[in-house]
Amino acid sequence: EMRSLYVNSSLHEAEQAEKSIQEILAIAKAARAVGTRIIVTNPNPIQWGGEQNKTDAQLQTQARALNSLGEQLADLDLKLAYHNHDIELRNAAREFHHMMVGTDPRVVHLCLDAHWVYRGSGNSAVALFDIVELYGKRVVELHVRQSHEGVWSEVFTARDDIDYARLVAALVRHGVRPLVVLEQAPEKGTPKTLTAVEAIRRSAIEARRVFAPLAG
Repeated sequence: EMRSLYVNSSLHEAEQAEKSIQEILAIAKAARAVGTRIIVTNPNPIQWGGEQNKTDAQLQTQARALNSLGEQLADLDLKLAYHNHDIELRNAAREFHHMMVGTDPRVVHLCLDAHWVYRGSGNSAVALFDIVELYGKRVVELHVRQSHEGVWSEVFTARDDIDYARLVAALVRHGVRPLVVLEQAPEKGTPKTLTAVEAIRRSAIEARRVFAPLAG
């Protein structure tokens, strides 16, 4: 069973947005056969790694496209979950917030990637938990990884830069039980003392303990 899938999209220009929507719908229809219920999309930036920001008009186009995609996926009994990286948190997080405020919460949900929110807001746990307070009820999927002093950890732990026990408590308070996706993401500075398999095994043991309150 594949409970969710992740797909990129280009939604800030109308013509490209319609093409992306049709491609995602085709993927989603096929994925239903293997139990997929959540479609996660991260709308592409103008350029990955670039400094150019979307205009207000492009953000509005993107939000309308997300709504349209969410409505059509809902007709298939699927949920659309919006995902972000760090670029969407630039300039007062205007792109991230408009994808929430400018869309219908009934059809556009949130895939909360806790560490990208943390990193994108300048390594700020305050910003992360503010977003949880604002949009916690829309979270249907949670992507998790940990870091130590801003560098991604080799093995997931409940508390370090991000207090995941606190995050779990906040989500429970909002009455949501999202699908939890454990991610392994080494980068420059990440310790390399374990094989990838052993690192994810240990991370999974800890994650099952930490996120147990979200089960059910």
